[in-house]
Amino acid sequence: MSAPRREDAVNDVCPWSGKPISDDGLTVYRGAVVGFYNPGCRDKFDAAITAFDRAIETRP
Repeated sequence: MSAPRREDAVNDVCPWSGKPISDDGLTVYRGAVVGFYNPGCRDKFDAAITAFDRAIETRP
């Protein structure tokens, strides 16, 4: 799989910071490229979805 590209992102503005997305702040979520201002914002997103996925999977 090729690296995500900014022009393929579903957003132009970081949902955490409100600043423009950057090339090093990209991730793929549910098959779509999502952009963030920087790797720190991207990593917060990855941690949040991981936590929610775990909570959903372990829910009685």
